Amino acid sequence: MSLVAARIDLNADVGESLGPWPMGADAELIPLVTSVNVACGFHAGDPLTIRRTVRLALDAGAAVGAHPGYPDLVGFGRRAMDLTPDELEAAILYQVAALAGIVRVEGGRLAHVKVHGALYNRAAVDPSVATPVARAVARVDDSLRLVGPPASALLRAAAAAGLPSLAEAFADRAYEADGSLRSRRLPGALHVDPATAAAQALAVARDGRVVAVDGTSLDLRVDTICVHGDTPGAPAIARAVRAALRDAGVEVRAPGG
Repeated sequence: MSLVAARIDLNADVGESLGPWPMGADAELIPLVTSVNVACGFHAGDPLTIRRTVRLALDAGAAVGAHPGYPDLVGFGRRAMDLTPDELEAAILYQVAALAGIVRVEGGRLAHVKVHGALYNRAAVDPSVATPVARAVARVDDSLRLVGPPASALLRAAAAAGLPSLAEAFADRAYEADGSLRSRRLPGALHVDPATAAAQALAVARDGRVVAVDGTSLDLRVDTICVHGDTPGAPAIARAVRAALRDAGVEVRAPGG
């Protein structure tokens, strides 16, 4: 069987600890992926956590991206907020510019931007949200890749803003028949079994398809696959995904690497 993707990026959302409260197992997870999306302090993270996470990523050779979200620490950025376009653009500009500065101080360069949680889901379908996100990213650096679901409003906004983009799928999240992610409030939203997540990632990379919760087969052609850092057992999932891709002959490598 021919591969849809001979190579693919494996990314993880990381840096989501806050002060003394840990989230995820970043030190174990980061060396297993090829790109990371570092929380920028609005939905999670703090300056010291951000700097430590960036250092971990650079030492591991992972591409470093910004992971901005709504200003919602209590809700972990998973609650939609009604910001004006100017407010949203400023919020993204603030977070991405700060992360880019820390990466530069640590001797690296920011590679991409992936918005978080409720903002990601809304920007995927709402051009009035996607446009200020893309505009803010372009104002920081128009060479940054903007990550989003394939054929989404977010990737269309990236193209309109002159940004390169990366289409993304998820190894550890279930899909609905319309191609959206299953709400975390519903049962079966997360794939916590490493074998299940690995099988989904392999189907995406090998066949360009994913099976939704109702059994619908969906076309899904992507450049990168995500494992969430806060998913229970994320390092084990990342290991299983990498092994499945390797065994199928899919090279795991950061974009441009």
